[in-house]
Amino acid sequence: MRALIYIFTFLLCSPIIGFGQVEKAPPRAEGEGPFPQLIIRGVTLINGNAAPPTGPVDIVVEQNRITRIKNVGYPGVPIDSTNRPKLEEGGYELDANGMYLLPGFVDMHGHIGGVSQGANAEYVFKLWMAHGITTIREPSCGNGLDWVLEHKEKSKKNEITAPRIEAYTVFGQGSKTRLSTPEMAKNWVKENAEKGADGIKFFGAPPAIMSAALEENKRLGLRSACHHAQMDVGRWNVMHSAKAGLTSMEHWYGLPEALFADRTVQNYPPDYNYRNEQDRFGEAGRLWEQAAPPYSDHWNKVMDELLELDFTIDPTFNIYEASRDLHRTRRLEWHEDYTMPKLWLFYQPSKISHGSYWHDWGTHQEVNWRRNYHLWMTFVNEYKNRGGRVTTGSDSGFIFQLYGFAYIRELELLQEAGFHPLEVIRSATLNGAEALGLDDDIGTVEVGKLADFVIVDENPLANLKVLYGTGAIKLTEENKVIRAGGVSYTVKDGIVFDAKKLLADVKKMVDDEKAETGFELFQPGDKMKK
Repeated sequence: MRALIYIFTFLLCSPIIGFGQVEKAPPRAEGEGPFPQLIIRGVTLINGNAAPPTGPVDIVVEQNRITRIKNVGYPGVPIDSTNRPKLEEGGYELDANGMYLLPGFVDMHGHIGGVSQGANAEYVFKLWMAHGITTIREPSCGNGLDWVLEHKEKSKKNEITAPRIEAYTVFGQGSKTRLSTPEMAKNWVKENAEKGADGIKFFGAPPAIMSAALEENKRLGLRSACHHAQMDVGRWNVMHSAKAGLTSMEHWYGLPEALFADRTVQNYPPDYNYRNEQDRFGEAGRLWEQAAPPYSDHWNKVMDELLELDFTIDPTFNIYEASRDLHRTRRLEWHEDYTMPKLWLFYQPSKISHGSYWHDWGTHQEVNWRRNYHLWMTFVNEYKNRGGRVTTGSDSGFIFQLYGFAYIRELELLQEAGFHPLEVIRSATLNGAEALGLDDDIGTVEVGKLADFVIVDENPLANLKVLYGTGAIKLTEENKVIRAGGVSYTVKDGIVFDAKKLLADVKKMVDDEKAETGFELFQPGDKMKK
């Protein structure tokens, strides 16, 4: 009965979109350091610049800056201890012999939880950090700009356990009146910059408003992102935005529309209603087939123009994956231990919760979405091949995608699209840093840069699944089935975090919530477990 009351209360009180100001992150109680000197010993370096792995190397960090990267031997040969950087008094030594080190990951689409998702800041931050994510772009500031900026500052000072944060407000956020003129749009953009925002997240607006806002934002030196929502994309698609100064696009909305060659509007059925999310996402799965075919003249023209503008594509492949395989996505193995009860309820079929559009989802919709992915991935892979910047974002907290875990799935999907694993890592590190304007400090392991690292005991280039917190299934030489991998250490600003301990903290949060509410995870349509 207690569990049923919990469910009823949640469904009654949940807002439609799922954002509100969540509980703030507590003071940091995790991580060792920072230290006057940190030396990571004997690691194989997989850098963010697409260079092949090299090692063993010792990496020296002083005052949170990399000061030395020294080759200390050869694979399979004992390391000569006399040929290694010296540990100074007060320094800390991390033995990473046989392990792999990458730059810290950048999640370009990281919402910091939500009230109706039951996902507070500590829960979200620890899931991200447990998967090596040391920087996120918050693409809406759903908890409020002041809230996000407070956490950005605390993260910068390492007062909380959290990635560094780039704050992008939703266009018009905080305005008491609708931005109905170009002048109003420009004034809001100026105020947004003065408040300390790092950029703006757009969903679309009338052309004159979009043009004025993007022009002013660019003049002020801020960056921008856009989810080109269907309600405005008919007169303002990705090409309009990119030419007006937009620096990156989210998902793929607006790109097929720019690729239309024999129409100007998506082929909406007569009974389509955008507020019905099965209509919205069901028809979205048919959109790419309405665009110009790959490698056609118009397809190439759009790609060439975006490349010329140095435009960034942040595809977030993972967030729509349930659309092409609902059974797989809702059965992901980490839901049982790491998904909060309220978050699980938020995922269930619903006419009001965003992204819960499983009203009558069937084979027909999934087949459409598989074709959609093929065409979408073809464009993104070719964009990368021609020198375009593709980044990694997760958009977790919706559609059965869990913070941290979904980010690793995004890496896998880039490989499915045709990326070499080294290209995947570049998208997850250096490309994200460049898109945020932070590449002087993060994105690669280089002397002078900040000490943000991901350390894992298995080779992620051989199998990206070893980056999941639950690891990868492996059969040993002794014929024993094990879980291999899982990030061992996440280093952010020279502070060494035990990634598996962070994940254990999350599991305890979930266990405690289940014990308090009597909740047990169930599948859609099943009765609540007793």
